[in-house]
Amino acid sequence: MNIRTPFLLSPLLALLVLSTRADETPATAAPAAPAAAAPEAPSVSVVVTPAFVSQYMFRGSRLGGPSFEPVVEVDYENLAIGIWTNFPMKDKVPGQSDPEIDPYGSYKIVINDSLNVQPGFTWYNYPNADEGSGFFKSSFEPNIALNYTVSGVTLTPKFYYDVVLKGPTYEFNVAYAVPLKDIGSELDFAGTVGTFIIRDAVKGADPHFKNWGDYYLIGVSMPFQLTKEMKLTVGVAYTKGSNNFLKQGTDPKFVNTGAVGRGVATISLAYTF
Repeated sequence: MNIRTPFLLSPLLALLVLSTRADETPATAAPAAPAAAAPEAPSVSVVVTPAFVSQYMFRGSRLGGPSFEPVVEVDYENLAIGIWTNFPMKDKVPGQSDPEIDPYGSYKIVINDSLNVQPGFTWYNYPNADEGSGFFKSSFEPNIALNYTVSGVTLTPKFYYDVVLKGPTYEFNVAYAVPLKDIGSELDFAGTVGTFIIRDAVKGADPHFKNWGDYYLIGVSMPFQLTKEMKLTVGVAYTKGSNNFLKQGTDPKFVNTGAVGRGVATISLAYTF
């Protein structure tokens, strides 16, 4: 049994800046001191990012093979709202990962130049989930992250709680970018370690099915700015789940065979309107 335990591939962000300008002083008017520059209008962007991954991995569990993962996100100042989707092309989890449609959102509260707090949510949806086999058609997971940057390294502890599956996930992320000025790009290194425990892993089970486990990910990506509006990103990562078990009531625990280690290749093309 491969249980889906509720990530986000972080979409590429861009800004479309709108500006205004004060009217010029009429020629007949008396000379006046220069007017202060008009403030910029709030920035808004819509980013469409089709992406392909060689494996669909989520918190150390394999939920599909090669997959198409288009994302649409709207950004307004510190607010981000979007929809992440997954359409596996091979090795689908029957009734679960075909497709997955996840609206999400977050808001960044800036404390200072190096620290911000970011509450958010993900609403997981599986339209074809077979509830009779114990799958959930949807679940909802609020989260909160603390982003702290020091010497170019961003450290992000993050807490999630799924209100449907009834369980927390604790995660710690590290990110660091190495500029590649000669080719106008950079190497973006990322690492994640996490652990989770959920009480209701199987819909309708009595007694409840618990699922818990650990996972990690390490990867690197490289963006290429093709035009002002278009960015291509390629990346590779390795992710693995461990100590992943299921247990119903007082029965002995057993291993979740979906928790594995896999290399993942990713390619995405972000277009900003």
